[in-house]
Amino acid sequence: MSGKSYYPNNWQSYKDAPDNMFEKHTFEEIMTWKVANWELPSSVACIIRVTHTKTGKVKEFVYQKHGCAQSKIQQLLRTPDIEFTVCDNEQIHHLSVQTSHE
Repeated sequence: MSGKSYYPNNWQSYKDAPDNMFEKHTFEEIMTWKVANWELPSSVACIIRVTHTKTGKVKEFVYQKHGCAQSKIQQLLRTPDIEFTVCDNEQIHHLSVQTSHE
């Protein structure tokens, strides 16, 4: 099998669960809990979302180890015409790399 292995998740368990298994929440509760605060699963150390500024294409990278995420950030800092957002359990940073005009 070539390429990256599939990152496991539990979507089927949630899809198959009956509605009464879930608590109902108001829009305000969701905005406060998930937008004003964020929480990554314990298996995720960092998420990096990269946008190519000229094409608008977006790619997202999820890392289980901080060292691997740091290597990706170093690579991205050398890549022109992109902007990227780095999110971990502590903070969110937005960075932009522009082509130099010499």
